[in-house]
Amino acid sequence: MRRFIVIGHEAPTDPDFPLDDLPGGAGRLDLLCRSVTAGLLYSHGIRSDASVTTLHDDAFAVEFDGAALRGLHPDERSTAARFREALARVDEAVGMIEVDVAPGISVARRTIEQYLAALDLPLVQLHEAGDPITELPADGEYAFVLSDHRNFTPAEATVMESVADRRVSVGPLPIHADQAITIVQNYLDTDGYHRYG
Repeated sequence: MRRFIVIGHEAPTDPDFPLDDLPGGAGRLDLLCRSVTAGLLYSHGIRSDASVTTLHDDAFAVEFDGAALRGLHPDERSTAARFREALARVDEAVGMIEVDVAPGISVARRTIEQYLAALDLPLVQLHEAGDPITELPADGEYAFVLSDHRNFTPAEATVMESVADRRVSVGPLPIHADQAITIVQNYLDTDGYHRYG
């Protein structure tokens, strides 16, 4: 199992956002949409062994589970429409109750700390200052946490220090979250860049 958790610092918290202006009017939802598709899609298929969760406003989580997900398309607009469905159901997520929005999509009220502390996989922070990803055993199951286009806040960094098992880097330059996810997928798909085919 591969889990990707993306902290969205400007992500919308209600469904009233424009599908035609994802980088501006939707609070950089375009970045989260690309992260979802990078984590779950390959050419003509959905990864059944992966999930992507986006954390919004340190208040709730939207999860896309590849094992149950249906009808996810690679364009940002249709993925944003799936976010809109989830955000419209946030009020139903009372306490720790998780709400199933559609097959493979759910929403729950969780702070970043609550969500990360409850994970049952080794937690790996993706950060440009981490150890090279090639030092991470490629045959393991992990939960990878990364930030959107902003750095981790000091509070988030403190949480990472307390819950992350490792911190790894996918290269020497800061790159977009969806690109980092693609690199991690390729690293794991190829047994650490050793198996192609």
